[in-house]
Parts: sequence; structure tokens; C-alpha cells
Amino acid sequence: MIYFIPTPIGNLDDISVRSLKLLAECKTLFCEDTRITKKLLSLLSQRHNVSFNIENFISMHSHNEDAVLSKIDKTVFDETVGYLSDAGMPGISDPGSALVRFCQENALPYEILPGANAALLAYVTSGIEVHQFLFYGFLSHKGIERQNELFEVLNSPYAVILYESPHRIEKLFEELAKFGPNRQIFAIKEATKLYEKRFLGTSIEVNDASKTANLKGEWVVVIKPEVQSGGEPITKEDLIGLDLPPKQKAKLLSKLTGESIKEWYTKLQN
Repeated sequence: MIYFIPTPIGNLDDISVRSLKLLAECKTLFCEDTRITKKLLSLLSQRHNVSFNIENFISMHSHNEDAVLSKIDKTVFDETVGYLSDAGMPGISDPGSALVRFCQENALPYEILPGANAALLAYVTSGIEVHQFLFYGFLSHKGIERQNELFEVLNSPYAVILYESPHRIEKLFEELAKFGPNRQIFAIKEATKLYEKRFLGTSIEVNDASKTANLKGEWVVVIKPEVQSGGEPITKEDLIGLDLPPKQKAKLLSKLTGESIKEWYTKLQN
């Protein structure tokens, strides 16, 4: 039996009693990063006075999932086995889904434990009164893919939850201030940790406030839909006025209107 066990996203006391009991039974642990998992187990052991007797740590992350699963001896699942991502729920912008599918395809019993999740924590903390939301995860790092995804986010009729790294959060705030300056957003970094920090306001206000803040740490950003705040969604006129290369602009306009990229590129050249 394999258990997918959520780990704290910051505060060690957020581990559940059931999770601790199962970890104490495990002889084998699949984990995203063995170093992080071993450190976490050491801290949990000290904090909660629990002994762990893991004999086999198996590194399984997004770059080696298929290779690991193709060679795994299924008899390992005859005993209690756990899977841990580095923080939070496995399979939510973290590895784990491939192992779930492997269990399904091979009729192996598995169970997902409930636990800490940064996206839901941020959504509730934001106070945004929109009862439908879209979890987007991480945007692409750069290029037209990021532009297209940001366009989808800003045109969503739902509240949108994004993850962002400390290396790109400044860029995200600047993009939101540029393309949706009056959009209401909420941002939280290092949730549940000692240096948790929250920002709430329009995109411009949050961008300005972030200029003097320490941006180190993992971020979650919640974006309120424009249609819920009395404004209008992005129009083709808005896109035409953006300072973007014609090819990128044509792709965004094509996505909005349904006309071909070639047609829009021709129009923009005239």
C-alpha cells in the first residue's frame, strides 16, 4: 500500500497525526528530493518525538519518474510505502501524478492523505469573494508562451491562483501592473513561515509596495477577475495598443477573436 503524504509548507506543526503514524511505519519512501526529505524527517522526529526507520529512500522527481517506474519491483508495495514531495500536496505543481497513474494501471492500492496546500491557503487568506477559481500553477518562464498564459489569466472569468519563484516575482508584478493596472490582487510569500509577508491591493499598488520589500521566498498570487470588479475584460483594442512585437500581438489577437494569426499579422503591418 502506498500513501501520498502531504508535508508542511512551512510550519512543522501542520503535519497531521495520521501522517506521522504512517511515516513511522514506512520502510521505503519515494520522495522528490531525498536530501530535503531526510532533513524534514529529522526535524519532525525532534519536534514530535517520533522515530522513523526508513531503510530505502528512492528519488523520484519530474525528470526521472518514467525511468524509476519502469524498473521498480512491485513487491515493494506489499509493505507500507510513502511518497513525499518537497512541500505540500504531491501532484499539485509537484511530482506524484505519474505514480498515481502507475498504481491505477497496475491495480496497486494507494491513498491520498489530505494536508497543507499553499494555493488553497492563499485563496482563503485573500478574502476575494469569488466562489469559483482556477489554479494555474507556474507561468512559463519567458517568451510568447508566458504572454499567452498571462493573457488567459487576465481574461479568466474566475479568480486565478498562480505560483511564482523569487527569481521571477518582480517580473510578474511588473507584468500585472502593465497589463492589468487596476486589477485587485493578493500575494503571499513564505506562507506559514516566520517571515510570511502579504500584499493586497491593485496591481500597481502591489508592484509599488514590492519595490522596497524582501522578495526572497516562494510566492502565491491570487488575481480577482475583472468582470467581478465592475470593469471590462481585455479587448482587441487593448491588445493592439500594447507595446509588443507584431508576431506576438497577432497570436494574442488570434486567440481573442478566432481570426487567424496570419490575418492579424497582415492587419498590423498595414
